[in-house]
Amino acid sequence: MFDRGLLSPGAVGLDAAVSDEAMLAALVAAELGLVRAWSAVGALDAAEAEAIAAAFGGSAGDGAGGSAGDGAGGSVGDTAGDGAATAGIDVGALASAAVDGGNPVIPLVGLLKQTLPEALRPWVHRGATSQDILDTALMLVSRRAVDTVLASLAEAEAALAAFAIEHRDVVAAGRTLAQHAVPTTVGARAAGWLTGIRRASARLRGLSLPAQLGGAAGTRASFAELSRRQALGDAAAATLPTRFAEALGLDAAETVWHTDRWPVTELADALTQSLDALGKFAGDVVTLSRTEIGELSAGAGGSSSAMPQKSNPVAAVLIRSAALRAPQLAATLHLCATLAADERPAGAWHAEWPTLRELLRLSLGASSHAARLSRALRVDRDAVARNLAATGGLILAERLSIVLTPLVGAERVAALIAAAGRGAGETAAARPGADHPSAPDTASAGLAALIRDLPEAADVDVDALLDPRAYTGDATAAVDGATGGASA
Repeated sequence: MFDRGLLSPGAVGLDAAVSDEAMLAALVAAELGLVRAWSAVGALDAAEAEAIAAAFGGSAGDGAGGSAGDGAGGSVGDTAGDGAATAGIDVGALASAAVDGGNPVIPLVGLLKQTLPEALRPWVHRGATSQDILDTALMLVSRRAVDTVLASLAEAEAALAAFAIEHRDVVAAGRTLAQHAVPTTVGARAAGWLTGIRRASARLRGLSLPAQLGGAAGTRASFAELSRRQALGDAAAATLPTRFAEALGLDAAETVWHTDRWPVTELADALTQSLDALGKFAGDVVTLSRTEIGELSAGAGGSSSAMPQKSNPVAAVLIRSAALRAPQLAATLHLCATLAADERPAGAWHAEWPTLRELLRLSLGASSHAARLSRALRVDRDAVARNLAATGGLILAERLSIVLTPLVGAERVAALIAAAGRGAGETAAARPGADHPSAPDTASAGLAALIRDLPEAADVDVDALLDPRAYTGDATAAVDGATGGASA
């Protein structure tokens, strides 16, 4: 085995759904699905189809189709996973044999035929081309992987919703361009993570993952000719692609997509959106768990080889690593779609296979780590309060400008805030930490005194004006909206 995850720790133990073994099982399932489709249109006796299935090691029953996230079961495609039918074929041997033809389907067909008596061999790969089987197998693998990703994202959504509700009213420092800006709440920040993941999940659930059955150049001429030779009529050939999709639990494509690669690019975009959302979540966790910020922690962190005091946010790091790689993988798939020349691309199609698999692999790992990270999140409320007070009330500068400018004018407000800023800076520079535990309060008191010294502000409730809890806008409403009002 070439890649066991030594340099991709984020997916170790989580990527079996997209392994070479899973891909082989999906290829065999696709070939068996075509056999069942021919049987469904009356070309092949059901008992003979079952004999072929038995030789391949497949299950006996046909099943209904379904799109990603439907949970539809019972189809041949459901076997395309761990322990699935592979007709006793060795993955390594098949990979070696694939070099001569440029894809694994060519040697696979010969190996599958060898498992059957002579009379049944013509039904293997009947009328199909290699791209039909490989594209379909990729969709089978993708469907299983997407369903797993969706399950992990659902866990993350549930945990983040509970987290947002619990911390709905915990006021924190909002940061823009890495600097304190205005107050927000811990719950509102979590609601943002939740909303991003939820939108990504909806996009994944809405994907169409279709079977591919177009024949040599996408005209389906072979299926029509074979149907006519058996006196089945044109209807049999016309319905064969749908029966093929149904046998595998995939969607039926309206048209052949040999060179119209929307199923691949739409899948790539949806996976990238999910990794974007997870990457944002993980990035915030990394920032907020910094030693000097300390507002978040995620249970027991990872250790360091040289610094025993560290507790690294490893899950967030692994998620972020996956998110940083995803856009380039998606871009490669879009480039392949652009270069899908003629009726079968030379090289562009081949470049899709490992690229899509790696994107699926990253998604499987990142979503699983996100589910666990979201359950492990903890808030240090003391650290949140300390950071909120760090600027001595200047985090409310926007509010002060809105309230005081009509009373004293913009220039005097700017001068007041500048003076308070100098005072807060001097206080921060002077305090060594524990020697001045009330330094933020002192700075805030200085700002309050400056405001009280304004004759025009005599009627202003200064304490209320400088209370960050009163300047969080619709942060709590955002939490209620994101969590269905459960926190109201």
